[in-house]
Amino acid sequence: MTIAVFVGSLLLAMGMGIPIAFALLASGVALMWHLDLFDAQILAQNVIGGADSFPLLAVPFFMLAGEIMNVGGLSKRIVDFALALVGHVKGGLGYVTIMAGCLLSALSGSAVADAAALTALLLPMMVKAGHDKPRAAGLIAATGVIGPVIPPSIGLVIFGVAANVSISKLFLAAIVPGLLIGGALWITWAWLVRREKIVPPPRKSSAEIATAFRNALWALMLPVIILVGLRMGVFTPTEAAVVAAVYALFVSTVIYREISWRDLYGIFVAAAKTSAVVMFLIAAAMVSAWLITVADLPSKIIGLLEPFMGNQILLMLAIMVIVMVVGTAMDMTPTILILTPVLMPVVKAAGIDPVYFGVLFIINNSIGLVTPPVGTVLNVVAGVGKISMDDVTRGVVPFMIAEFAILLVMVVFPQLVIAPARWFGG
Repeated sequence: MTIAVFVGSLLLAMGMGIPIAFALLASGVALMWHLDLFDAQILAQNVIGGADSFPLLAVPFFMLAGEIMNVGGLSKRIVDFALALVGHVKGGLGYVTIMAGCLLSALSGSAVADAAALTALLLPMMVKAGHDKPRAAGLIAATGVIGPVIPPSIGLVIFGVAANVSISKLFLAAIVPGLLIGGALWITWAWLVRREKIVPPPRKSSAEIATAFRNALWALMLPVIILVGLRMGVFTPTEAAVVAAVYALFVSTVIYREISWRDLYGIFVAAAKTSAVVMFLIAAAMVSAWLITVADLPSKIIGLLEPFMGNQILLMLAIMVIVMVVGTAMDMTPTILILTPVLMPVVKAAGIDPVYFGVLFIINNSIGLVTPPVGTVLNVVAGVGKISMDDVTRGVVPFMIAEFAILLVMVVFPQLVIAPARWFGG
């Protein structure tokens, strides 16, 4: 009954069109009434306490860094460098999209920001070159999914805080899985374009490649600084977010000089608005998280998953299916905040590595960004690329299947995640 009250009130509020943050508060109040625990003071304390977290400071700073990178020319130079490397091969613009997506993922940590930048820069070029527009848009959308996987990742930060798992370990564990997803997209694109009659542009000379590399070098140094700093223990993930924002600001204003001091106000306001939405969502979800613990919902979930508890692979498969279904109807952040406090006790009871689970959980939620009907990234690509949602959805299907296939492989072979994580983490 407790699960029915929580889920039913949440779905009812969402069905009425109430924003997800307020829907979470409404479901929390409904659960409070059901448990005879309603107290406005407890509600307020959990909301304030939910946002009062030092690790969560990484979220607004990474969002600020992403805004600066897109406006300040870092994203454009990374795309130009990828074009110089592989733009000349058949289907080269698709490979450029995947390479640029992986590099941008190591800068911003946001699927929406990466997808918007790639759509604006590359979709017109791909269409002009003769590629099928829905397929090109689908590839860009699927590439945006890598954003929350390869560190730094806002999704991993939120999960780390909600699950009380080391964010540094999550960052280092997600590197190889993110690259595997990129590899799967590369193979899928190669298979799809083999019959297209596209005339690729001429190969760039060594001098042109060197020039593109020099132009992109400042942008390419940022993920190196962040990952080496985390690996060597120079700074925490929160401090890494500050480093990323300050570095991006310095490069954009002093080195590339594409941002004037007059532009900074608009950039900071845009980052603040996005951060406010996410932080309020996190704060609202903390009410539900507290009530989930008080109502002992995890033990009820463990009871439902009892048939799978003896086999870690089957249990992970069952959990991934649940997350996949939820991801079709709910955005990434609320899914993380709602399911993490429910699923983590199950994972710990089964003896599954929390870092391994966290990486797969975030990958699954990231793929949810391109699964209809919600598909936040699909909407972004459709809006920026001036293409219908139906066309983007049709184009993303083969790439989405490839991403789910990689997720399945990592469920069946956990060492693909655990072994590199241990190597990177020392």
